[in-house]
Amino acid sequence: MPEQIQSIISNLRGFGVRRLALMGGIAALIMAVIGIASVYLNRPAYETLYVGLDRSDVNQIGLVLGEAGIGFDVGADNTSVLVPAGTTAQARMLLAEKGLPTSANAGYELFDNVGSLGLTSFMQQITRVRALEGEIARTIQSISGIKAARVHIVMSERANFRRDEQQPSASVVIRYAGIDAEKSAMSIRHLVAAAVPGLSADKVTVLDSNGNLLAAGDDPSNTSAARTLGVEQTVEAQIGDNIRRALTPYLGPDNFRASVKADVNTDTRQTEETIFDPESRVERSVQSVRANENSNQKQASTPASVEQNLPETQATSTDGPQTSSANDRKEEITNYEINSKKIATVSNGYTVTKMSIAVVVNQDRLKTILGKDATPEQIAKRVADIQKMVSSATGFDDKRGDVIDVSAVEFIDGLDGEPVQQAGILDSIGQYTGTLINAGAFIVVVFLVAFFGLRPMASALTAKATPAIAGPNFDEVQRSLPTPEVTASVEPSVAIGALPGARPGSTPLDDLRQKIRPAPQDRLARMVDINEERTAQILRKWAAQEVAA
Repeated sequence: MPEQIQSIISNLRGFGVRRLALMGGIAALIMAVIGIASVYLNRPAYETLYVGLDRSDVNQIGLVLGEAGIGFDVGADNTSVLVPAGTTAQARMLLAEKGLPTSANAGYELFDNVGSLGLTSFMQQITRVRALEGEIARTIQSISGIKAARVHIVMSERANFRRDEQQPSASVVIRYAGIDAEKSAMSIRHLVAAAVPGLSADKVTVLDSNGNLLAAGDDPSNTSAARTLGVEQTVEAQIGDNIRRALTPYLGPDNFRASVKADVNTDTRQTEETIFDPESRVERSVQSVRANENSNQKQASTPASVEQNLPETQATSTDGPQTSSANDRKEEITNYEINSKKIATVSNGYTVTKMSIAVVVNQDRLKTILGKDATPEQIAKRVADIQKMVSSATGFDDKRGDVIDVSAVEFIDGLDGEPVQQAGILDSIGQYTGTLINAGAFIVVVFLVAFFGLRPMASALTAKATPAIAGPNFDEVQRSLPTPEVTASVEPSVAIGALPGARPGSTPLDDLRQKIRPAPQDRLARMVDINEERTAQILRKWAAQEVAA
């Protein structure tokens, strides 16, 4: 075995039963203190069980978890419940058995509790609307930042004696935190409009829990003013980016500033154009008419005489004048189609009507480029060159009335932008105060336990074993005690200087040893300190011999 282990074993044997028991108790106490401190200071983190709960749901969930012996905590907003890590599944199963949390937004599960017998069409329609409202409210709550939502829908209804059908409408009330309410309201309007048949976004009204109107009526994002403003911002940003790309390699990103104002026309234009080509003609139709006419006319006349007045007398007629005619007609009509082209153009884009550009350049940068001895004329010439560069990059047009101005000025340090305040050391420490306190307390406890408990114990175990002083046996103790015979035979002068128990006729070395030996009472006390059990055995043996004598 190694020498160190042998030293530890020998020290443990020399301690005795009482000291070993005491050391074991101290070790158990130290381990208990460390265990309790570690458990208390490193308690398990809490996990979120439910969020966005009503006050009644929080109270009922707290009662159920307390009865089940599951620890819980309520969030600072009083709408969330937290449980220790690892107990989330158990807590949710327990609450599901109790029907918690109770959701006011019932969805299509309403049909699970509705019987088919005795259910009128009106009840079916109402249940369908309620289910649709609940499903839409659940979808809205899934949006980041929306804590709660409630939806009311009015479906279209057409009466028997009403000609026009009532259009559907909806209203939504939301409770939010940490989001842009107006943007979320516009998204919610389109969500509700897409979920309800026949519902348009301008028929959806959105409010917050404080009664503030977030969105109602026509969608402002579809107005011409909003579209024009958006196009202008896009054009200005694009032109400014062109200026930055052109000047950054030459001046650097921090040595110039550009501002652009663009007037944009976003009117919708429709152009229709018809073009005729007289040089190109095509026969469309040809019509030919032919007519031949022949006519003969003959007239007979009866002469006036006496015979006409006699009965049963037939007068003879004589031939009169005769006429004949012939007519031949031919007609041809040809229709020609002239070539034409129709062009219809619809434009939904934009045109830039006017543009104003202002660029300021850091004068110190120009002096650095041109040299310290640069004259104002040189600086003005360089500014003119920069103006030409900006004109080319932005599409400057004099006919359109564009304005551009480039100036060289001295920049003021620290005004480029508001500096972002970074969190200081104290703020960072404040965020983790609780964690730092727990860690410091645990370190102090471990240090104290190690310094006052483990360190002395380790020193005692690793110390080198001291050779044990063998206790005197009974004969040696009896010889060391003074006897009457020896005391009487010794001369007074010798008896005073010698120790009790000195024998006559001894050598000077023996006499010196006798002189330096301690008194019997001291030796007996030392024996008791060294080994109590062995001294007790010697005394008991001594007493037994005296009794036997």
